[in-house]
Amino acid sequence: MATTKELKVYPFKWEGINRKGKKVSGFVQAADTRTAKRELQRQGINAIKVRRKSQGVLARWKDAIKPADIAIITRQVATMLAAGVPLVQTLQIIARSNEKNSIRELTGGIAADVEGGTPLSQALQKHPRYFDELYCDLVQSGEQTGSLEHIFDQIALYREKAEAIKSKIRKAMFYPIMVLLVAFAVTAILLLFVIPQFEEIFAGFGATLPAFTQLVINLSRWLQQYWLFILIALVIGGWLYVRAWRNSQKVRDATDRFILRLPVVGKILHKAALARFARTLATTFSAGIPLVEGLLSAAGASGNVVYREAVKQMRDEVIAGMQMNLAMRATGLFPDMVVQMVMIGEESGAIDDMMHKVAGIYEREVDDAVDGLTSLIEPLIMVVLGVLVGGLVIAMYLPIFNLGSVVR
Repeated sequence: MATTKELKVYPFKWEGINRKGKKVSGFVQAADTRTAKRELQRQGINAIKVRRKSQGVLARWKDAIKPADIAIITRQVATMLAAGVPLVQTLQIIARSNEKNSIRELTGGIAADVEGGTPLSQALQKHPRYFDELYCDLVQSGEQTGSLEHIFDQIALYREKAEAIKSKIRKAMFYPIMVLLVAFAVTAILLLFVIPQFEEIFAGFGATLPAFTQLVINLSRWLQQYWLFILIALVIGGWLYVRAWRNSQKVRDATDRFILRLPVVGKILHKAALARFARTLATTFSAGIPLVEGLLSAAGASGNVVYREAVKQMRDEVIAGMQMNLAMRATGLFPDMVVQMVMIGEESGAIDDMMHKVAGIYEREVDDAVDGLTSLIEPLIMVVLGVLVGGLVIAMYLPIFNLGSVVR
């Protein structure tokens, strides 16, 4: 589906005179000063001063529209449509009630387009950063079948489940990563600032230090000499990797394959990819989108190159006339349970129901696996902290424990 380039808007602070001759001021979102003045004129305000408001990094981050925001908006639209509220009024209510300027501008612009006669799916296509091709295709399907309320409910459920899985995985990874970073930072501080103080004390002993203590002192000397080079190398290496990841599909694909091979975490990511694939395929099939197109959407939504390539291979074989369960088995990637449920779905004509069940099964398995990983990681973190920090402490106190044989 073709998409148009999204128009970027900025906040403008204005002062002017309203229809009653009263001096008023406020903010308006627009692409440029001329557009801002035209919008104020439409509202009956004679603009005296209009200037673009500068936003700090923190303000821009807070005002940024996140995937979770889109999931909430989708659920709000589904709820109000189910209550019988007209579409344009629904969008206007969301625009007025949201705290974020960016969301007010986004939904307000979509409401204006729809009120002007533009189909909702086309209005959404103007904002590809927030509404991907799958989202727009589903909305277009709802418009064509007259079931927009049901479609938005399906999209909201799909988005909520996807965000829940992402949140679970982020939560599972954030805690151990932060603890390990703090552990290594504390270790570096001890080696750079504390160990040298002990080294000066031990220099007065005039005897050979225990091997473990000498190893730690040598490591401290090496880190004091090269810490700046190490820091620069880490920063440059991280920057180069992030840049390569953003600009190179090969780097992203290699990263996807690597993380799937990681112990414990790789299994969770496998299950998460299966859940996303099944949920996407169930949602598209329920919306009346043909299986071939649904598989293409599911390939992109799987979130990993291994599954993306496997699903695209399945799609090619389905186009050639093969049953989906046979094409799925041929990839060697999908568990037998999934293949069997797809086979039953094809025979009974209820693929969407079977895919919803598969998605539910793997979403629960991801929840259980993440909870289990969290329980497993906590003692491992304590072991790492004990080895790093405790090891340094023991190394420094070994000569003191052996003071009688070390001091002349």
